[in-house]
Amino acid sequence: MRTLNPISIGGFIILFLLSPVLRANHSTSFRKGHKVKTSHSHKVSHSSVTLSAAFKEEVSCLYDQIELDSLGLSKEAFAYAYRGYIYLNEHHLLNRNNIISICDFSQSSRNKRLYIIDLEQRKVVINTFVAHGRGSGSEYAHRFSNNSRSHKSSLGFYITERSTYYGNHGLALRIHGVEKGFNDRACGRNIVVHGSRYVGEDFIRSNRFNGRSFGCPAVPFEESGDVIEAIKDGTCLFIYHPTKKYLIKSKILNS
Repeated sequence: MRTLNPISIGGFIILFLLSPVLRANHSTSFRKGHKVKTSHSHKVSHSSVTLSAAFKEEVSCLYDQIELDSLGLSKEAFAYAYRGYIYLNEHHLLNRNNIISICDFSQSSRNKRLYIIDLEQRKVVINTFVAHGRGSGSEYAHRFSNNSRSHKSSLGFYITERSTYYGNHGLALRIHGVEKGFNDRACGRNIVVHGSRYVGEDFIRSNRFNGRSFGCPAVPFEESGDVIEAIKDGTCLFIYHPTKKYLIKSKILNS
């Protein structure tokens, strides 16, 4: 992949110069409790909508090649996710940098809104259902929180743990939120990827929308093993919603 310039998207963010080299093959383990460090020398402007031509071209190329439009993922959601992925990779926080996962919580929970993408192979390896927190809404998620016992989903970028474990829902995978104020309490809240019977085709057949979690991105029980295997070991996971507060204040998107 060639080096890209940052972007301004949707009128909410202006991104500044990326470092000159995208280290596509770096293999550094994520350390538990690591917080993202960013520069505070620039303020975010909300008025300019000038897109970087290079970034626009790269995003459009990937988006079209992977055929994400046919699967319901918007180009805007993918562009935000890709920008954050580049940031995490350049800051040596990803152990496996070929995988990016996107939970698109702007969509109905009736949709297959989890996209696990192999950037090297330029394809979606898994597209399935994913639950949001019961405190975030019913069919659609529209409220988000980093607080304990809120039972809400938390927006932003996460890095998956290397190892898995077995909990109340069977096989599970911890995810580390790296955005202070948005998702950095994920481990303390026990926010993990796990399987559940209240998510999936069988549940949808007899319910208006998929069930909801206590904030975990729960996936269909029968697919949980494949999902966890695909994303474990230090990959980038992005939980997206076009919430202005997050888009404006995310230090990763506005670094």
